[in-house]
Amino acid sequence: MRAMVLEKPNAPLIPRDLPIPAPGPGEVRLKVEACGVCRTDLHILDGELSEPALPLVPGHEIVGRVDALGAGIEAPALGQRVGVPWLGRTCGTCPHCRAHRENLCDAPEFTGYTRDGGYAEYCIADAAYLFPLPDDADPVRLAPLLCAGLIGYRTLKLAGPADLIGLYGFGAAAHILCQLCVWQGKKVYAFTRPGDETAQAFARRLGAVWAGSSDDTPPEPLDAALIFAPVGALIPKALKAVRKGGSVVSGGIHMSDIPAFPYADLWHERIIRSVANLTRADGDEFLPLAVKAGIETETTTYPLEQANRALDDLRSGQLTGAAVLVP
Repeated sequence: MRAMVLEKPNAPLIPRDLPIPAPGPGEVRLKVEACGVCRTDLHILDGELSEPALPLVPGHEIVGRVDALGAGIEAPALGQRVGVPWLGRTCGTCPHCRAHRENLCDAPEFTGYTRDGGYAEYCIADAAYLFPLPDDADPVRLAPLLCAGLIGYRTLKLAGPADLIGLYGFGAAAHILCQLCVWQGKKVYAFTRPGDETAQAFARRLGAVWAGSSDDTPPEPLDAALIFAPVGALIPKALKAVRKGGSVVSGGIHMSDIPAFPYADLWHERIIRSVANLTRADGDEFLPLAVKAGIETETTTYPLEQANRALDDLRSGQLTGAAVLVP
């Protein structure tokens, strides 16, 4: 099979011909239809997530059809379309797993990081960590839901009750979450890189009531600010934008250092918190909601062997929405 392989950090992916893998007990093999390109992939390639299983096939927003079953598999069925998320396997026995917080598992496996992912024609996945996906949908449009959508949804959940939502960094996650929030009747305020009028217009088209620069003050105090750009300096800015008792939630797996800020900006019971990974329950909740809300992902497709170009476009901010690789 053809695959794009990371052999060392801070280097381009290399196209390789690899043996088609066979599923082990409890696993299935998928013929990949599409795989989203996520900012987490950049963090892995750039050495900011420091423990990848090298050599590595990245990619964790995978849509595919089951084409082989390992021992003991009764579901999913051969030919069924499924999605593979970032969370690839958990131990099931640590205190976090027993408390139904598997996203904090002490011995997890992650798709496209500690196990091979979907920048390939085929991939192996644990059958217990798959989500069924509709047969009649475009696989390219589905792919960003499996991380950008799921992490956006979990970030919104952790913000608590909130009707006035600020989204900092209007990329793959925010453009999905904006549509969900509008469908739920919330007011969305979109914050982009200074001068990025294209992203601001995109946010308004998706229903944001206001869009401006991350340096701007919103027209009214926010209930919650959700941060998807990996920029630590946004934390103090977002704190200034939320009301008393409001929340600032970072949805990223990696962020630059947070600069010092006055305690007065945190006071009045404002909250800063992070999101770590996802749970299967998040997917069971979010994916049906995405259908009900009529969420449409904005995508740019690339052939599999142009994965490096897709990553460069994401890194430089050239994308509107999400990049998706198609084998």
